[in-house]
Amino acid sequence: MPELQCRDYKMNQPIEHAGVIHQINGKHIRVQILQESACSGCHAKGACSAADKKDKFVDIESDDSDYKIGEQVTLYGQSSMGLFAVLLAFVIPFLLILLTLFVLKNYTDNEAISGSIALGILLPYFIILSFFNPRLKSKLKFHIKKYGA
Repeated sequence: MPELQCRDYKMNQPIEHAGVIHQINGKHIRVQILQESACSGCHAKGACSAADKKDKFVDIESDDSDYKIGEQVTLYGQSSMGLFAVLLAFVIPFLLILLTLFVLKNYTDNEAISGSIALGILLPYFIILSFFNPRLKSKLKFHIKKYGA
C-alpha cells in the first residue's frame, strides 16, 4: 500500500488555476476554468461516480489589454484568500447555527422551532454580508497572467 504524502501548505502560497479566456468586455475578463474533484486524476475514475469535472467561470478585472478570446491564461491568488472565503461561507454560519441551537435549547423544548430559527438566523447573516460585497470583492480577488509567464 503506498504511503500518503502531505504537502506543507503555507498561508502565503499562491493558488493557481489554468484557464481559457471566454469573454472580454473592456477591463472585465471572463475566464473559463475546469474544476476537477480530487479523485478525477485517479486511474479508476471511469468506474467511479465520484469523479467530477465542471466548467467554472471567473470574472477578473485587468488593465492589460493584451489578452484575446481563446487565449490560455493562469489565474492566481493567495491561499489565505481561500481560507478567508471558507471562514465567511462555512465556519461562521455553522457556528451561528450551533450557538443559536444551544441558546434556544434553554428557552423551548420544540426542536422544530429551534431548528427553524437556527436556520433562519442565516438570512440576516448573509444579508449583512451582502452589504460588504464591494469590500469583499476587493479582498477576494484573483489576478491574471499569461500562461507560462
